[in-house]
Amino acid sequence: MTSTKPRRLVSTDDDDPRIRSLERQVRALLEEVHDVRKERRHEALTDPLTGVGNRLALTVAFKEAMAARTHGAAPPALLLLNLDAFKALKSSAGHAAADQVLVTVAMRLRSAVRENDVVTRLGGDEFAVLMPATPKNRAAAVGNRILAALEPTIDLGNSSVQCAASMGLSVAGSHHTLEDLLQEADFAVEESKNEGRNKLKLFDPVTLHSRQLQRQIVGDLREGIRSEQLVLYYQPIVELATGQIEGCEALVRWNHPIHGLIMPDQFIPVAEATGLIAELGRWVLCTAMRQLRQWRDNPAKSTPAFSMRINVSAADLQSLEFVDDVRDVLLKEGLSPDSLVLELTESAIIRNNELDRYTLMSLRRLGVGLEIDDFGAGYSSMGYLRKLPVDRVKVDRQFVKDLGDDPCQLEFLAAIQHVIRSCGLEAVWEGIETAQEAELLRSIGCTSGQGYFFGKPLPEADFLARLKATRGHLWPIPEEFMGHK
Repeated sequence: MTSTKPRRLVSTDDDDPRIRSLERQVRALLEEVHDVRKERRHEALTDPLTGVGNRLALTVAFKEAMAARTHGAAPPALLLLNLDAFKALKSSAGHAAADQVLVTVAMRLRSAVRENDVVTRLGGDEFAVLMPATPKNRAAAVGNRILAALEPTIDLGNSSVQCAASMGLSVAGSHHTLEDLLQEADFAVEESKNEGRNKLKLFDPVTLHSRQLQRQIVGDLREGIRSEQLVLYYQPIVELATGQIEGCEALVRWNHPIHGLIMPDQFIPVAEATGLIAELGRWVLCTAMRQLRQWRDNPAKSTPAFSMRINVSAADLQSLEFVDDVRDVLLKEGLSPDSLVLELTESAIIRNNELDRYTLMSLRRLGVGLEIDDFGAGYSSMGYLRKLPVDRVKVDRQFVKDLGDDPCQLEFLAAIQHVIRSCGLEAVWEGIETAQEAELLRSIGCTSGQGYFFGKPLPEADFLARLKATRGHLWPIPEEFMGHK
């Protein structure tokens, strides 16, 4: 009977040279495959320009660090940094020099971090360092070492540059994703830039909430401007000798559909910080001058023509369109330039840069009044009064509030009044709340005043009713003051 077992094709003898040769070939092939895979993995995780890790490497490192956390390790921390003024460097020095800077920065990052920290470049001039099992204080120490490592100048051959970075730090929580961590660190980077750059900022949830609230306010305010939620209140400026109204200040309020009437100190700073102040200021200018035109066209009242006072921001002085906006609204409403007085804070005009000077001189040539608001609250320098193209100053309320209590205060205010007059300017005294204050200021030659004694800011209808109630030229101020005339 013939056997059905298959015949052996290869000998099982371990000493068979053919077996050993085949094994060597297989082993070499496997090692080659392993090396290729390793090399491809390295390429997949590496930034080709700098040699540090890329975004995928950051993802892998984060997953490993969070996996270790489930076994009792401390949470990972993330440092995110942007090079300061890198775009300007790239424009001036060229792409090759910019690449050289990135390579040098990557080398310095590697030298400043610890052995297990993972340095990555996310793109452009943005780098990230993932630090496994690292508490906040140790992560901050690494961040400060990085800032110190970046301080020395970088040699570019024909020139050298100094490279600084704005850096943000965030520590992962139990439910953090990598995107959560990156967003928090990126927010901290923004805070670093806002505070002057080249520093490390720790992510603060309270600050984040404040910023989110600010963004919400900006969105609501932009909508409020477009949907007529803003309203103007008007407060009189009065001639102290006669009680005659000589002007009124337009003060903006926000009639929010949910939160009700919001005062300007709650939204003006947000508008200034986010660039919305120009649009807001344009609305105030147009609305106030349109209102003044309507009052002058109203035959039911018999009051003398008075000026409109409008607050101007530093952003307005920096706008090339601002002078044109003022000219256009005066032409549209058929009002003379002297019917408008623009109030500028000391801080807005003390910078004395070329664009500010151009805007102020253009407004002066146009014929509108220019007034320094809250004089004495900031720089309190009398020397610059002669140099600025302004007509008058509004003296800050802090000088008036102690007038009745301090006998020396009146002499001090008289000296201020004398200096202002010697500069060829007139003064409006702010914060007058009593008849005594009004009379004392009048007695030293002060001509104009503003404050709750003469009237609080009023909406248009109430303000117009007060104008009608005068039946002539006088503001209806309390009788005790009128008795001092």
